[in-house]
Amino acid sequence: MSATISEQAEAPAEKPRRTLLIVDDEEGPRQSLRVVFKEDYNLLIASDGQRAVELAQQHKINVAVLDIRMTGMSGTEVLERLKAIQPSIEVIMLTAYETVETIRQALRLGACDYLNKPFDVATVRKAVSTAMERHSFADEIRANNEKLAALQIELHDQKMQEEITRTRGEIYASIIHDINGPLTIISGFIQIINQRMGDSKRLEGDDLEMVRDRLRRITRQVSNCIEISHRYLSFMRQQPTAPARIHVNQILEDLRELLHVHPSKAGHTLKIQSLANDVELQINGTDLIQILLNLSINALQCSTEPHLVEISGQLVEAGADFSTIQDGPTDRILYGQGFANTPPLLLLCVRDDGSGIPPEVLPKIFQPYFTTKAPGKGTGLGLAIVHRLLKEARGCMHVHSEPGKGTAFNIYLPASVRRS
Repeated sequence: MSATISEQAEAPAEKPRRTLLIVDDEEGPRQSLRVVFKEDYNLLIASDGQRAVELAQQHKINVAVLDIRMTGMSGTEVLERLKAIQPSIEVIMLTAYETVETIRQALRLGACDYLNKPFDVATVRKAVSTAMERHSFADEIRANNEKLAALQIELHDQKMQEEITRTRGEIYASIIHDINGPLTIISGFIQIINQRMGDSKRLEGDDLEMVRDRLRRITRQVSNCIEISHRYLSFMRQQPTAPARIHVNQILEDLRELLHVHPSKAGHTLKIQSLANDVELQINGTDLIQILLNLSINALQCSTEPHLVEISGQLVEAGADFSTIQDGPTDRILYGQGFANTPPLLLLCVRDDGSGIPPEVLPKIFQPYFTTKAPGKGTGLGLAIVHRLLKEARGCMHVHSEPGKGTAFNIYLPASVRRS
């Protein structure tokens, strides 16, 4: 009996049923739609416009199906009233007397679709399902906007301690720099969606699936923005968060998705190699993404000429040998706080075959605000942020660069082999 209770406790909660409003002054169509959808949604039935408005004032409605021609209040009037009460409601119009002007008016007022009477079951099911998905997407975007708004209020109201206040300019710049990556990706996905949608009023098949996929990715990047902001808030409050154990191949897959649509990739070749055997790291996943993203974007932007950028990794089971490496014209090595060089280590390499770093510049690249880019093209914070995150992760970095031959950033992090 206890096992049954435990299984019930662990079972995921069922999603609440969504609500469909049916409005028609004819009994036949109302009952037909009731039979079609009674097993799928919570149904609200109205025989006239006034009753439909009352129901909208009392219940949250996802989708409404309205007859255009009804006695009393017309379907277009009901549509306008429903949108005033619940702007997010999706509305499908039914008509047996289709006119171009009536349809145009309904679409201008926010109807998402229209169907002719008599309708077949498959058509009306598909129309309602698509409208429900549109409503879910809109709800998801609104929820993300609310989270971002709440986060902005928290950032605005947060009182920094005196020693943090002295460096708030750098902290603010770092937040903007780190969030700029996910925001660039979000912008790219939105452009793809807009290009695919064009002037279409309806999405079906591959187009609908593409929009769903891009919205899921946008939501993920919004979550990344929120996570980055929370990490900086913890830093400002001097409340370090315990690093989680993450799988490297998942991080590399996320990095591939981020860089695939990044403007800096245009014209260059990008290769990201997954590990043959996955490895676990004890580091915050957002921090590792920021390290690799900053290094990768720098590598992509190192030259305007087409060049190769490659990200790869390998397990170093005997520890790293730094005995032959010294700071000099082509090499720089940085040790994080508490780096023990205890095997196994994971070596992550971000390399390019671009123009390389001049010897006089190499010692300066990790200084905050140092940049060789033209004014307005770079903040000089990317590598400084990489250095800070690497120190927190107790890692080590070796930079090797030769003018005309390219640059390699080799990152060493404490690791453990993933056990199946």
